[in-house]
Amino acid sequence: MAGLHKSDYKNPVVNWIDTRLPLFTMMNKEYAVFPTPKNFNYFWNFGALATVTLLLMIATGVFLAMNYTPDSNMAFDSVERIMRDVNYGWLLRYAHANGASMFFIVVYIHIFRGLYYGSYKTPRELLWMLGVVILLLMMATAFMGYVLPWGQMSFWGATVITNLFSAFPLVGNAIVTWLWGGFAVGDPTLHRFFSLHYLLPFVLIGVVFFHVVALHITGSNNPLGIDVKSPQDTLPFHPYYTIKDSVGLCVFFMVWAAFVFFAPNFFGDPDNYIPANPLQTPSEIVPEWYFLPYYAILRSVPNKLGGVCMMFGSILVLFVLPWLDTSPVRSARFRPIYRALFWVHVVACIALGFVGAHRPEGWWVVLGRVATTYYFLHFLVLLPIIGKLERPLPLPESISRPVIPPRGGGGPLPGGAPAKPMEKP
Repeated sequence: MAGLHKSDYKNPVVNWIDTRLPLFTMMNKEYAVFPTPKNFNYFWNFGALATVTLLLMIATGVFLAMNYTPDSNMAFDSVERIMRDVNYGWLLRYAHANGASMFFIVVYIHIFRGLYYGSYKTPRELLWMLGVVILLLMMATAFMGYVLPWGQMSFWGATVITNLFSAFPLVGNAIVTWLWGGFAVGDPTLHRFFSLHYLLPFVLIGVVFFHVVALHITGSNNPLGIDVKSPQDTLPFHPYYTIKDSVGLCVFFMVWAAFVFFAPNFFGDPDNYIPANPLQTPSEIVPEWYFLPYYAILRSVPNKLGGVCMMFGSILVLFVLPWLDTSPVRSARFRPIYRALFWVHVVACIALGFVGAHRPEGWWVVLGRVATTYYFLHFLVLLPIIGKLERPLPLPESISRPVIPPRGGGGPLPGGAPAKPMEKP
């Protein structure tokens, strides 16, 4: 019949739907027969883990919102009611609260995997930039969600972080007033944060959709960082990687469940179990662990405006990373100098996390400034220079070559270099 899509499905109901709206054909093309490099390791699981975590965070958040009251006089009590009176409310709340930390763990590993294997290089620049947008939306959503319990750390964390915008000349105070909905953190602030915290995850879903579309257009990178040259270099996504992702999901859910059931407050702060009090400042105001590196960068600069610019710059520099790295080789497996500096960069990021959790005094200040300096030095100075001077190891001819030895013997060489056949005696 004219105007209908031709569907190959035998089930009459599926066929009827697919001829009019080819969802099943599209899903089969993009998630079943989609050709995927055959040499993925388990670090390629984390994109799927992040997607599943996002969906579960939205699901638990919707149910929590049904019982939450975004009012400065009742917010704290409504959270306690969820924990005590709502059927399985404690499970929803602990799964959601710990899910934020699990989400950031997964995404940070996903980002560092991309940095190690050069997944930001051409033709995947826009794919990478969409990933940075996802990170920014995650951070905004997580910060606003942390304010909603309206405990001491929620209130004062919101006060300190929103006040940072006052450092910007001319428009800073206007931005702070708009965020607060008045001249201090209060009921209008809570209403705004609740609305945005509920809205932004759906915006996040939209950006993730474009991220996946960009991925399927350019194709996935792989541990060797070389392009697919033949059908023998690929496998269909299903069943090979659906099974592999399922194994990763099982392990991930076990870790998540361990926190929910055995250490639900591991990532939390005890002060947040005290109702918000504008007249009593906590002895320590510390953000959630996933913000600690940025908090350390902020405090490492004596000037307030400079610290705020450096903090935002630490994320914005990732947007231009594809053009800062001048090396034509993607994977760090074949870049010995870059590989060593990558691990120095990882150590610097972890050090910033520890610095952010301590008072800015003594040697913590020195460590924070050294780690901050290296963070920007790595991206803005070392990457452009190394790309010009470094001599990479020889790349294999194809994805299959380092795995399958050529006829005549001879296994793969270290570093993925092409193997030479054994000589006859």
